Amino acid sequence: MHPAAQVNDAELVRGRTTLGDFELTVCTDGTYLLDGGAMFGVVPKALWQKRAPADEDNCILLGLNTVIVRTGKHTVAIETGIGNKHNEKMRAIFGNQMLLPQSLAAAGVKPEEVDIVINTHLHFDHCGWNTTLQADGKVTPTFPNARYFAHRGEVEHGHLQLERDRVSYLSQNYDPLVESGQMTLLETAAGQKQQLAPGIAVEVYPGHTAQLMAVHVESAGQHACYISDLIPTSAHLDVTWCMGYDLYPLTVIEQRKRFYQQAVPEKWLVLFTHDHHIPMGHVEWSDKGKPVLKERSA
Repeated sequence: MHPAAQVNDAELVRGRTTLGDFELTVCTDGTYLLDGGAMFGVVPKALWQKRAPADEDNCILLGLNTVIVRTGKHTVAIETGIGNKHNEKMRAIFGNQMLLPQSLAAAGVKPEEVDIVINTHLHFDHCGWNTTLQADGKVTPTFPNARYFAHRGEVEHGHLQLERDRVSYLSQNYDPLVESGQMTLLETAAGQKQQLAPGIAVEVYPGHTAQLMAVHVESAGQHACYISDLIPTSAHLDVTWCMGYDLYPLTVIEQRKRFYQQAVPEKWLVLFTHDHHIPMGHVEWSDKGKPVLKERSA
């Protein structure tokens, strides 16, 4: 059986937790497959396959986690998966399943109640359900009442269509929203935080792309952070375990260090964008001084 066909209805909601007065729900657009070597860059397969087993094609199973934050005033969607715009060839390559609408329904979230959508960057596996491809070929907003947020630098970079990463940018995921005014383009500088709503802020952590944004969620003294592709899964916690997809791997290392300097001592809940099995967890230092997931108490 194809690994990406193993998700069933019982797995549509990947996790729930409370954070102060907020409710966090992890929904999924399903799983997809990427080459393990690309996901771990220069890390030898003998090391990374212990954490992320590969199939016969050297691919590993990844998740597509959308986090819904209910603040009492806002319903926020962080990331929107791959979506439904890929052709059959691309779907066969990635094995993606287009499950986010079903997942939202299973979680009791109506698209029209979402009023804020945040894209940490605009690679196709993070903003695909920003819009929906209809049967007549038209593209419409998936969340009709939402204000979308992305970084202006991401849109500008996507428009360049550079050989290095043009396959990652699909304009239908964001250009219609920019043109209609439904998407607000941020100009946040690296290391700066920008508040989008009470308890919801973004901060640029460059490395994977030049303007990758993390999303901070804070309520009643508790803090969660959707760190996106700076640390895509719990298997990527080591500061040097960078992806081949990272545009600036040395910057990734420095930004991970910066992240841990706050996240570990302040006990942030870390939300992983591509970890299907472990969508969230707290990070601590091991006896050897390496970042590891804190084991949950029984």
